[in-house]
Amino acid sequence: MTAETSAPVPSAGSGRPASLTLGAAITALAGAALAVVGVWDMVAALSGQSKQLALNEFGGAVIVLLGVLPVLAARALLKERRWGRSPAVLTNSICLPVGYYMAESGGAMIAVGVLVGALGLVGIGCLLNPKSTAALYAPSED
Repeated sequence: MTAETSAPVPSAGSGRPASLTLGAAITALAGAALAVVGVWDMVAALSGQSKQLALNEFGGAVIVLLGVLPVLAARALLKERRWGRSPAVLTNSICLPVGYYMAESGGAMIAVGVLVGALGLVGIGCLLNPKSTAALYAPSED
């Protein structure tokens, strides 16, 4: 059984489902947050807050590039391109252990960790929703 055969057929003119839009928004939020952390790491290295200047600059650049992929995947999902779902589900899956270890830190990080984990679960649920699958795997009109 494949996604093409198990997905319900969408009605004509039904548009993008809300679950797909929400999943794309959560994925874009995670990617943007990752890119912001990368930029912050590079700025901290350049401002002299780190003794490992080249390592932090390179690491920040890599983190920024890793943040770009979920943003591109979210954009693809908004255009109902099916390739965007795999990196989006992967990004939201990575939110689960990140949220767990943030919550293990204690203090205010417990709330942030629970939020990150909850967003990951909601994102996965939205992207694997049958309505989202139907929208992504609908027969093309070409």
